[in-house]
Amino acid sequence: MGDKKVIWHKVLDNRKELPEGRVKTVTAAHQGICLTHFEGKFSALDNKCPHQGGPLGEGSIENGMLRCPWHGWDFHPCTGLPPGGFDDGIDTFPVKEENDAVYVGVEEEEAHATTISDVMVETMINWDVNTVFGMVGHSNLGFADAMRRQEEKGNLNFYGIRHEGAAAFAASAYGKLTGKPAACFSIAGPGATNLYTGLWDAKVDRAPLLALTGQVATQVVGTGNFQEVDLVQAFNSVAEFNHRVQADSKHGDLMSLAVKNALLKRDVSHLTFPDEIQEKEAPINSKPQTPEGRITPLEIAPPEASVDAAIELIKTAKRPVIIMGHGARFNKESIIAFAEKFKAPVVTTFKGKGLIADNHPLGCGVLGRSGTPIASWFMNESDLLIVFGASFSNHTGITPKKPIIQIDFDPLALSKFHKIDVAVWGEISRTLSIFNSKIQDDFVSIDHTEEIKTRWDIWKVEKTKRLKETSDQGLSSIAVFDAMNRLAPKDAVMCVDVGNNAYSFGRYFEPENQAFLMSGYLGSIGFALPAAIGAWTAVKNTRPVIAVAGDGGLCQYLAEITTLVKYNMPIKVIVLNNHELGKISKEQRAGEFDVWKTSLTNPNFAEFSVSCGAWGKQVTQIENLDTAMKELYAHDGPGLLEIITDVNLI
Repeated sequence: MGDKKVIWHKVLDNRKELPEGRVKTVTAAHQGICLTHFEGKFSALDNKCPHQGGPLGEGSIENGMLRCPWHGWDFHPCTGLPPGGFDDGIDTFPVKEENDAVYVGVEEEEAHATTISDVMVETMINWDVNTVFGMVGHSNLGFADAMRRQEEKGNLNFYGIRHEGAAAFAASAYGKLTGKPAACFSIAGPGATNLYTGLWDAKVDRAPLLALTGQVATQVVGTGNFQEVDLVQAFNSVAEFNHRVQADSKHGDLMSLAVKNALLKRDVSHLTFPDEIQEKEAPINSKPQTPEGRITPLEIAPPEASVDAAIELIKTAKRPVIIMGHGARFNKESIIAFAEKFKAPVVTTFKGKGLIADNHPLGCGVLGRSGTPIASWFMNESDLLIVFGASFSNHTGITPKKPIIQIDFDPLALSKFHKIDVAVWGEISRTLSIFNSKIQDDFVSIDHTEEIKTRWDIWKVEKTKRLKETSDQGLSSIAVFDAMNRLAPKDAVMCVDVGNNAYSFGRYFEPENQAFLMSGYLGSIGFALPAAIGAWTAVKNTRPVIAVAGDGGLCQYLAEITTLVKYNMPIKVIVLNNHELGKISKEQRAGEFDVWKTSLTNPNFAEFSVSCGAWGKQVTQIENLDTAMKELYAHDGPGLLEIITDVNLI
């Protein structure tokens, strides 16, 4: 021990906790200690073997010597000296006993020196990235410790999940809902590769996301070291911004660029932190950075020629239809107000579901395979389509046979698949402001409100017929969503999975003021539950959060029920259990294949939820559905409602 003040730390409440001839690991402040009881004496040694840092407290005393559990190196249990006169002994610490308790003395810790990780975490928070989902592990401990310091100050929220894939999906959903990045966090190797699917989900749905990965020491990259994957190379295809942090990096600037790229490009940024960097003291000129003076306003005005061409089409259209995609989600009020000027029908893509309420006089539901006949009717009857923030996917099926005005912030999204009559590159709210200034009462569009009501009445008659379809195998999907229409909180954030449950949700659920999240272009099964975690961290308890999943999707991340319980997230999970990958069976039949390998063996999901500490109930009869759903929504905490459904009644 040096000249610094020694602080005594109790490591055993009673000396009997460590019998004669045994060793154990204890901690004094942040110092790992191998505590030994040998020949009637307690001794304290540094817990790290000088060979490879093996935990000596997990070893044993054999033939009077303390043996390292990793490679069998021997040391004296009291002095820490090795046999044979070698000079690689172990540091020891003073020990005292008082009232049968055992104390170890360690020098008073020096004040924490700012590390590279500290600089980068603080910069990340300055850019308003304060929500992180992930797992702490072997190769990310230094960066995790920097986040711990910020969480203790109240500047950051870290949510430990059960699988890194869930962390990436949660961060993706957070970005989709808020337009701001959250971070997902993993170790090197398998932890990082587990993030991959969720990162692609964010990338293709244009959600900003920050991925942070630990990495093995730089000197062993490329040598086949344990858990060694070249993560910069591995993430090249998914990350728009992708860098390894180095000792000589400009650390605050590097983190600023990562967040800035995620925000401006609505894409994935990835930083990987080699093990030797994370705890390294920051260079004297390495300071946390802020967004001040580093990011431009995003209100891009469209070119004048595009505006004039669009206005000419809008003024002469009698039956214009407005289509809102997911990219219009932060401008829905101004788009609806624009539609109200013309009394024009408004339809959404599947990803844009809920941007206008189905009970709005101009709302016509979802267009496409997961949609309503109302939306397709008005598209086919239109003489102009005005498309905001939609990507023209095959799933939506926006016809190229009608005159089209497309408005998008991304010039590469314009005319992506075919020629567009007028492509307008500009930020939506700025573009609408210009449109409104140029269009007063000089248009010829007819009032569509009565026709919209008529088409809804026709569809409601059809849905009533379908509601009467019953089965001994389980409830129909329309019965489930009919109950949700009546009982779901009107301001909920709803996260839906992939499969028949999603198709039925798109077709039958009639949103009022609910927000809606899905794995759109990637279409990844398993999205709903981790997405609900991400959504809840964004809205906390200001809005209810509901996850709607099939049995196939829920089982992908079923263990995350424990995450809901751990953080007391009052997320409500509704699972449609038909014991089958029903959508795949349907596709096999449509392709004239035999139905093969789509049946599922499931747990009792309700009982599983209860075993995790959440509320759970199973429904097999339609007469019990409303009561159970009301109980679910009324429960003060996480809950799961399992509904046994018939795969053929979708």
